[in-house]
Amino acid sequence: MATVLPGQRTLVRGIRQLWTGTAVIDHAALLLVDGRVAWVGPEDGAPTATDHFDAGGAVGMPGLVDPHTHATFAGSRAGDFERRLAGESYTAILEAGGGIHSTVAATRAASEDDLVSYTRARLSEMLAYGVTTVEIKSGYGLTAEDEAKMLRAARRAAGPVDVVTTFLGAHARPPGQADYVDRVIGEQLPLCAPLADAIDVYCDRGAFTLEEAERVLRAGKALGLAVRIHAEQVAFTGGAAMAASLGAQSADHLEHIDDDGIRAMADAGTVAVLLPGAMLYLRDPSPPVARLRAAGVALAIGTDLNPGSSPVRDLWSCATLACLTMGLTVHEALAGITVHAARAVGRPDRGWLGPGARGDLALYDSPPGEPAELRVLVQYMGGHRAKAVFKDGRRVL
Repeated sequence: MATVLPGQRTLVRGIRQLWTGTAVIDHAALLLVDGRVAWVGPEDGAPTATDHFDAGGAVGMPGLVDPHTHATFAGSRAGDFERRLAGESYTAILEAGGGIHSTVAATRAASEDDLVSYTRARLSEMLAYGVTTVEIKSGYGLTAEDEAKMLRAARRAAGPVDVVTTFLGAHARPPGQADYVDRVIGEQLPLCAPLADAIDVYCDRGAFTLEEAERVLRAGKALGLAVRIHAEQVAFTGGAAMAASLGAQSADHLEHIDDDGIRAMADAGTVAVLLPGAMLYLRDPSPPVARLRAAGVALAIGTDLNPGSSPVRDLWSCATLACLTMGLTVHEALAGITVHAARAVGRPDRGWLGPGARGDLALYDSPPGEPAELRVLVQYMGGHRAKAVFKDGRRVL
């Protein structure tokens, strides 16, 4: 978290177009006081301040929020990539001992300091794209000690980028461990819960059953962890509806969700986290966005950054892909990487810009020759490095 100086008061002006999380303001300015937004509006009505920052006609966004990553890991899965190109499915690779299991071996072998270094490098690159909050899951340890090592590394890697940690011990079942769910609940969870903000489970064909997933999530919730779930990605399981019944903050993937699951998510206020990088790499069908939208389910977008099924670090690319492959509008994509993403990770004080919000702001120049407009950033496929980033009211990039 950025250091906030008492009485720090900065007026950011010269913003050609600003996305507040809910609306667009042309020729905007905003006042940052003691790490929070104190005022936002048209520049010609801006209050006075002793410190000024001229955005130079840039486009402004709340600091972006990536609500689903596996950014703490070691090793490579380039071999899996070639196997999938040759026609082998992700599930077949996983069931044959590849996929997640190969990353588990590499992550177990890495030291905690190595994992901190790798994660910081990834977060630094994400900060360059204007991302100021990132959710990071464990799940490549699959023992109590290794899962805790991952969560500690993720928290240690935080700096200008805030990290929200999620315990995902139920990511894959180690070979020969029929009692693995008991180990997740009885051995891993007591050690990992103090290091995590939320609990997640991979409920799908080839992973964990609906009944196993519910056991794990209930155990985590009983320890005060927020509930999330990988649901309906490979096949329909009913996981989204089950997690919603537990008050889940988010259900992620959702390519095969049914109408009952959609209604349950809408009733519970569970955010749908769409992961177009994984959908593209695995050649999966699109989630039923039109039905989710019609039911009033909030739509967030994440990178799903991981070494196998979504080696994608650029959240802007995912925003564009969500429009092209899933049918989101430009404004839905902007909300998906800001205000709705913040809701998905239980951080409602960010992802928007208004009085009382966190002073997280990212400023971008448009591609050469293009107007400074938000829709241009969504139209162009990624690569939008921020010209400046403010975290907690202080410039960090």
